[in-house]
Amino acid sequence: MSSNITKTARTPRSENHLGSSVVLFVLMMALFFGSLYSLSFLTLGNPWPMAVCLILFALAFWIPQTITGRSDSAGES
Repeated sequence: MSSNITKTARTPRSENHLGSSVVLFVLMMALFFGSLYSLSFLTLGNPWPMAVCLILFALAFWIPQTITGRSDSAGES
């Protein structure tokens, strides 16, 4: 009986390759750190670095969750 169980049990397959995950991670971290770096130029007279920060920060989370579809793959096997 135990041999029958091992034949039907399958290991979950990966949805994506390691290389594409690493490239996506590096790009999103670059967007995130770029948003933090833009805050170094923030002054009371110049609000544009804050706008750049908010846009880059939002893109760093929005791109993986919507365009690449990484947010809905945690429960699948």
